[in-house]
Amino acid sequence: MGEYLAFLSVKYSVAPDKLFQALVSTKEYEAVLCGSLSIECRGRIRDAKIFLMMDNSTVVAQFRVSESFLSERGNPLRKFMDCDRIRRYLAKKADAFQSSFIGGLRVGMKHVNLSAKVLEITKSFSVFTRFGNSAVVANALIGDKTGTIKLTLWDAQIGSVSVGDAVQIRDAQAFAFRGEKQLRIGRKGTLSVEQENAIAA
Repeated sequence: MGEYLAFLSVKYSVAPDKLFQALVSTKEYEAVLCGSLSIECRGRIRDAKIFLMMDNSTVVAQFRVSESFLSERGNPLRKFMDCDRIRRYLAKKADAFQSSFIGGLRVGMKHVNLSAKVLEITKSFSVFTRFGNSAVVANALIGDKTGTIKLTLWDAQIGSVSVGDAVQIRDAQAFAFRGEKQLRIGRKGTLSVEQENAIAA
């Protein structure tokens, strides 16, 4: 339980001392605010309290914490702050957002955010997707001071940019197609033209 609570404190950016104190001080059917989280004691089962944790109106977790854990001196969460689960989470989070330059991209990276200049756009062509729909696709060659990469453009994205535009890409993914590293924008990603076209290619 200590490892899980320590993980929640890291994931939701709540100091472990503050989280533990909120658990200790929460009375039954009373909610306590802890950073962006709301923690409510929903009752008891034998020697444990049941807690409901919410982030705004979204349920984050429901868990039991034993009275003996809550009565430990100091903060028992501290000894779990360097556990494997937290290290893996932080490494994954850092890896997902670490590169803001094309030269640092590796196949498999997700949630890529970067700025680049559109150097070329190929002629668009129609394809059938694996879902059976038809779509229009084109490839744009984009570059920054560290290198170039192909960016796959779909449908409305094609007409939204032109050669010479400085663009901002958010929540893209690096992948390999026929042995070549490329970039694509996911469903939640965005492609926008910057007002200042001052990206060095």
